[in-house]
Amino acid sequence: MPRFAGSRIFVAALLLLAAPAPLLIAEDGAVAHRTPESTPFILVGFVGGFVRHDNPHHGPVVLARQMHQNSPKGAYIQVFENRHRRQAYQTILRLLDSNRDGVLSHEEKSQAHIILFGQSWGGSAVVLLARELDRAGIPVLLTVQVDSVAKPWQQDGVIPVNVAAAVNFYQPHGFVHGRPVIRAADDSKTRILGNYRFDYTQTTVKCEGMPWFERTFIPGHMHTECDANLWGQVESLVRQRLDAGVAVVVPPAAEKGETNP
Repeated sequence: MPRFAGSRIFVAALLLLAAPAPLLIAEDGAVAHRTPESTPFILVGFVGGFVRHDNPHHGPVVLARQMHQNSPKGAYIQVFENRHRRQAYQTILRLLDSNRDGVLSHEEKSQAHIILFGQSWGGSAVVLLARELDRAGIPVLLTVQVDSVAKPWQQDGVIPVNVAAAVNFYQPHGFVHGRPVIRAADDSKTRILGNYRFDYTQTTVKCEGMPWFERTFIPGHMHTECDANLWGQVESLVRQRLDAGVAVVVPPAAEKGETNP
């Protein structure tokens, strides 16, 4: 099974902020009572293609279910279809509006602890949502793109200044393959943790429940949807980010084939 270099992911602190207060764990977009003083951890994922948000065979859905089992109390975790980016944006605004006055104050924005992750078109949706949050003055802790594919009118390669850290996983083969390099719009504001290459031409992974056309025409891209090792690395990054509160996780040294911006 393909792996990027090393077997461990280390934590390095970039900045020190206040620790988050308890939140609500929500499923299927439902939001229950949350006290006005809460500082939410918000984890939003996007599936790729035309995949449903609850498809159990796809990486973002599997990751969200794993995160539900052991995350900070009150964390909001939800996966959206990539075409429902606007719904995800409105959900984040609603969660941050702790006093329910319909307007986000500077304090409410500054308390945001947001992690975004997605695969294929969902990876591109991650960057587009981060830009929308940037225009609203809302910071993002971490963005994770897995074999990110932009639609013709989209640009998923430049990470906006409101993102503290970003990482990119990709595979280079086939008719559909991910963006190999992401870069920061401002290196002083955003740390690119790496662009990590996976190669499935020599070693494949077991993928269940995938449609025949993906197996036939885009097997490499398909493998990034279901590669347990890859998504395990994503989970480690996300969990270390949550456990550290505000420390930024840093992957180990690059393997052959990694491209750094």
